Order: sequence, then C-alpha cells, then structure tokens
Amino acid sequence: MHLSYVSGASDIPLLGETIGSNLKHTVEKFPHQEALVSVHQNYRATYQEFYNQTTAVAKALIFLGAKAGDRIGIWSTNRYEWVLLQYATARIGVILVNINPAYRTSELIFVINQSEMSHIFSSQTFKSSDYKKMIADAREYCNTLKSEIFFDDNWEEFLNNGQEISDDTLHSFEEHVQFDDPVNIQYTSGTTGFPKGVTLSHHNILNNGYFIGIRLHYSHKDRVCIPVPFYHCFGMVIGNICCTAHGCCMVIPNDSFDPDITLKVVSDEKCTSLYGVPTMFIAELAVKNFDSFDFSGLRTGVMAGSVCPPEIMRKVENLMNIKEISICYGMTETSPVSTQTLIGTPFEKQVNTVGTVQDHLEIKIINENGKIVERGEHGELCTRGYSVMLKYWNDPENTKKVLDDSRWMHTGDMAVMDDEGYITISGRIKDLIIRGGENISPKEIEDFLYTYPNILDVQIIGVPSEKFGEEVMAWVKVRKGFQITEEELSEYCKGRIAHYKIPKYWKFVDEFPMTISGKIRKVEMREVSIKELGLENVKE
Repeated sequence: MHLSYVSGASDIPLLGETIGSNLKHTVEKFPHQEALVSVHQNYRATYQEFYNQTTAVAKALIFLGAKAGDRIGIWSTNRYEWVLLQYATARIGVILVNINPAYRTSELIFVINQSEMSHIFSSQTFKSSDYKKMIADAREYCNTLKSEIFFDDNWEEFLNNGQEISDDTLHSFEEHVQFDDPVNIQYTSGTTGFPKGVTLSHHNILNNGYFIGIRLHYSHKDRVCIPVPFYHCFGMVIGNICCTAHGCCMVIPNDSFDPDITLKVVSDEKCTSLYGVPTMFIAELAVKNFDSFDFSGLRTGVMAGSVCPPEIMRKVENLMNIKEISICYGMTETSPVSTQTLIGTPFEKQVNTVGTVQDHLEIKIINENGKIVERGEHGELCTRGYSVMLKYWNDPENTKKVLDDSRWMHTGDMAVMDDEGYITISGRIKDLIIRGGENISPKEIEDFLYTYPNILDVQIIGVPSEKFGEEVMAWVKVRKGFQITEEELSEYCKGRIAHYKIPKYWKFVDEFPMTISGKIRKVEMREVSIKELGLENVKE
C-alpha cells in the first residue's frame, strides 16, 4: 500500500531569521549589486542604496507613531515605494496589510476595520479608481485610521519627518522583532463571503521565497522581471522576497501588466527570469513585434495560477528561451508555494502536474473521512510545515475550519499524487471562482446583489473562459410583478464592487435546480449554463 503522503526532505536548513536581518546579510554580501529597478518610474538602486532607503522609510514610520504589531495598509499597483514599505515595515515589526488595487469603497472599509488599520499608504488614482476619494468616503466609517500618505502627494514630507529619528531608536525597534512575528496580512476570498485576512510571519514568507529561489537556481547574477502584482503573494514573495534572499535584482516593468512593455523590459534590462500566469505568457507571445525583442538572457521563470497548455509551454521554452521554467502551486494561506517543478522536470510532468512537494513541507491527500488515500486516488490536498499561515486575522472560527489540530492546512483543492510524488490538481472542493488568478467568493457577490431592490434570490457560479479560466455568472430570481434588466444590474455593480467580481453573464429564472433536501445544485446550474452559452469546448 503506497499512501499519498510525502515530505520534502532537504540538506539545506530553514532560515531562522527575520526578513530585516536576511536583507542586511544580502546587503553585506552584494552592496554594489543592483537590487531594484522600476522602469516606469525611472528608478534604480543598488542593495546598499535600497537598504538605506528602507532605513529612511522605517524611521518615518516610527515618527508617524507606528509600533510593533500595528497594521499599516498599502493600496497601490506596483511601484518602488511598495517594495520599500514592504521591507521597512518588516524591519520594525509592523504588519503590512495588502489591499487589492481593484477594491472599491465597501471592500476598503471592510479591510480597514477588520484589520484595525492605523495608517494607509496609497496611490492617488489608477485607471478608473480614485483612491483618494474612496479613502475620503471611507473615513467616517473607519475609527482606527489615523492618517493617509499618498505617494504622489505627501510621501516626501513623510520621509523628511523621519530624519528626526535616531539610528539608536531604529535599532531598538529592530532588535525586538522575532521571526515568528506576523509581518503581513493578505485578504483572500473564501466560500464564506467576506475576505479573510491571511496572517503570515517572517518565517513563513522568508523561507518560502528562499526555497523557491533554490529550485530556480538563483544567484546574485539573476535579474527577475516581476509583472505580477505585489499585493498578491506571487509578486511580494515569489517575486521580492525570493530575490532579496538570493541577491537577485527585482525588475518592475510597469504599474500593471502590459505584454508589450514587459517584453521590452525583459529585452532592455537583460532579465534572466520572467514571472506570470499562463494568460500573461499567452498575451506576450501574441505581441505584434515579438521577434524584435532579445530573449537571449532569459533562462528561467515561474508560471503559476493554473495549468499551462502544452503548446504554450513549448512556445515559452523555444520562442522565449525560457528552458528552465518552473511551475508552482499553492495558496496565500501557505505563503504561497507548496509544490514546484524542479529544473529538468520532464515536459509531460511540467504541463500535467504542479511538481513535487517543496523542501521542509509535508503533503497528504485525504478522503472525505480524513483518511489518507492511496497513490493515484483523488482526494483533498493538505499541506503542513513552516509555510502554513499563523491564522486568519481576528477570525478564529474560519481559521478552525481550514487549520486542524495537527496544523494541516486543508486547501479545498482536489488532487492526485503519482508514484513519483508528482501532484496533479483535479478540481476544487470549495465553491470558489478563480478568474484570471483572482479568488472570487460567490457568496460575497450574492450578498451584495441582495441589496438591489426587487431581487428575490440570486446564485453566483463560475463558467469556463478561455481568457480568464473562469467568468462570473449570476442566476437571478426577480420578485413577481417586477422586471430587471442585465444592464441595470451591471450598472448597479460598477463602482460598488471590484470590476472582476461583476458577472459577465446574467440569467433570469423562476426557480433554481434543488436537491431533495433543498440544497441548490450549482453543479447542475453550471452544466445548463455551459450548454446555453455554447461553452462546451472552452478549455479552462
């Protein structure tokens, strides 16, 4: 009997230090090595310069009144100040709260109040988002928020104030930080409605970034192009932490993803590594002047978020010269990576699996009774080890639902393990929609739509999409004697919930398919919708 359990044996010990201490060691080793480049801001800094700038931000935070354990929010697309804040907060024991740039006012209010945030750092605007106005609108509902700093407004004033803080004061903050302290809260949707604040420690994310880099064969010679968002683990851990743990250079191509700009930056900055979800690589391969870019420096990269189609993987390896691409799987709650393909993994395993267990972690696959299944059998994937989150912030009830007494994280993902320990994700237990890498809670959208007059009932499901993996669809029951149109509901959603949560498809019904016991059959709703929309042949 060969059970679906594996542990990541390793000759390399875990790092027993804080993010600040690890960064300091990297700076001592590579002071003149380029650390951070933000192309769209015309910014570049060596490791020594970068460290000095995080010192200035840390002192300014102390002047602001920030204390160890305080929650400070960041609401912005990718920019160099984001990275400075990430490391400055870690150095003094402050908890950085990542806020999704697509959030709207109601979501912002929830996150500020749930984390009891004391200060917020933000861009002023981005595309259709007026962050300054939304923060002003949120103010009266948020009692804990003391101040807001805008990067393009009072950021310099904030930094200047920090000059009053001495080195000794900064050191007194730094020496009290422990590696098991929380350092980051990231809000992720679940099946229960409101986003949950995944609370991660220095030990969680520093080690995850470090061991991801080992599998990528990173050294101080690598230059990593990071077009994925920092508010997400992909950007801030697989991206930033992974780089600083190995002395690589972090290269920010743009404030948000643009395939043309990304390729130009890879070419101009001689990047050796490129990150993205499969849809990003697909967009890059479709760029009109693709052949004009120089990919000779590219060697490796990370693809995550969903399985990559074989023909795309071949193009990435051959046309983009990324011969050593690595596939990663995980979730925010596991810091994020639990499994990863090694360089040299056979092509079939690269496109059909999510690799093998990461070093120092354990994985088991269980049935509905909690028993470990045999290899080749499907069940729920569970992860245990240093990467498992501390908790959901101020939410013991939901923490207990996913984290058992033995500290196994129940992922809600269906998986199967083969005889060599390679893992394939076969579906999701949780009623969760994943659109373009964004986790979307159906219940959150349902709860919001109930606020629209004359909606009797509403159910949200995911349907296949070639571009995003899944799209949101709403089945709506309207009160008798009333009429509602798709246009009215779409308009009602705009500006009230994030754009990616707004249903693309609407279906007005008198009844929902139900089980005998009265439970709504979302599986049947999905099947009906796929047929009616003609999506039978769409690959997710």
